[in-house]
Amino acid sequence: MSFGGPQWPQEPQQPYGQQSPSSSSTPDWAALADASASRARRKRWLLIGAGALATTAVAAIVATAVVFMNDAAPSDKNAGDLPTAPELPNETTQPQPSFSAVAPPPPPNPKDFISSEAKDKAPISADTLFPGRKLTMGDRVYTKGPTARTTNCASATQGSLGTALRSHGCDQVIRATYTKDGVAVTIGVAVFPTEAQAKAAVTKSARNIAPLSGSGVAGFCKGGPVCRFVGNSYGRYAYFTATGHLNGKSVTKGDTKAFQPGDDLAEFTFRQIVRRGELQASAAATAPAG
Repeated sequence: MSFGGPQWPQEPQQPYGQQSPSSSSTPDWAALADASASRARRKRWLLIGAGALATTAVAAIVATAVVFMNDAAPSDKNAGDLPTAPELPNETTQPQPSFSAVAPPPPPNPKDFISSEAKDKAPISADTLFPGRKLTMGDRVYTKGPTARTTNCASATQGSLGTALRSHGCDQVIRATYTKDGVAVTIGVAVFPTEAQAKAAVTKSARNIAPLSGSGVAGFCKGGPVCRFVGNSYGRYAYFTATGHLNGKSVTKGDTKAFQPGDDLAEFTFRQIVRRGELQASAAATAPAG
């Protein structure tokens, strides 16, 4: 039996144990993947757009700065208003250094002053040649005894030396005697006008200078003992030594006790003659011109 009125359709009955799609609890994985991909694309486009916008902004700032700098640079018409560097004078009033084209003369040669009496003007005496009371050569000390000076050159010699000195124009002879440990040495310096005359007097004689005694020094090289006589020259000076033992013993070969004092006195005298030339050359070099 049925009643009147509308009939509402009834949903079809599902078999027991089956569910409709709308009521299923399993996620729709395909839909979720599509949604995630869509979100990633939107985010990437947003980043690209932001980067492009930043690049555009930087370019605009740089362009603005370039325009500003161009506007700030002075124009050609204003360049003349800038200060200019001061002009330097072509000529200065300061004196300029000058150099002589003439080379200075060479320094005087010391030997020139002791080779000729024309230039050898320094005073000479026993005190200038043999100063002091003692003479030190290395570790050896000699005591100075008597000294003598004479213009009679032959009187200060023995044998052929007197004739040689006189014939070659000897001006004077200066002598001094030194002693040490029983040995006495007389050193004699003969002065000539020129170097050639002094050299000839030495080579043409026996070189026997007369021993000088007195002032506490006993006579030596007299009465027979053998003594040692040596001579040489430098410049216009000839110098001679006579060496002997004070006890009258003869000097023999290899007698170092006698040879050393004679060599020391000859070396010292040579140095004194050289120094004489050096002092006069130095004085001439520093003397005012004219």
